[in-house]
Amino acid sequence: MAVPSDCRFTQTHEWLKVDGNTVTIGITQFAADELTDITFVEMPEVGTMIELGQSVGEIESVKATSELYAAVSGKVVEINARLADAPELVNSDPFGDGWMLKVECSDLAPLEKLMDAAAYEKMIAE
Repeated sequence: MAVPSDCRFTQTHEWLKVDGNTVTIGITQFAADELTDITFVEMPEVGTMIELGQSVGEIESVKATSELYAAVSGKVVEINARLADAPELVNSDPFGDGWMLKVECSDLAPLEKLMDAAAYEKMIAE
């Protein structure tokens, strides 16, 4: 499984990609594979303020329900509306078409504490 080198990763298997002060968030291929067939993704509404560490959504699969956690604080500026009708995009392309939300952040410092691709690959190999 290829882990993108331009993302940061959490212990709870979210990935974050920075573009200016906007952070795109999704779950990793490892998490999608563990959940198996994803059937529903619940996300906050655009305009919602989210806080670092809080649950900001749920990912339901035939196997389990998992929380989506915020690794940054900010305002939700976009959600991936395609997931409402095609949640399986998270399984088939978690780092691409299966992204979940975009957050406008005033403080990107928390990203420095997250894992880079090499550290994340090491964690999931253990």
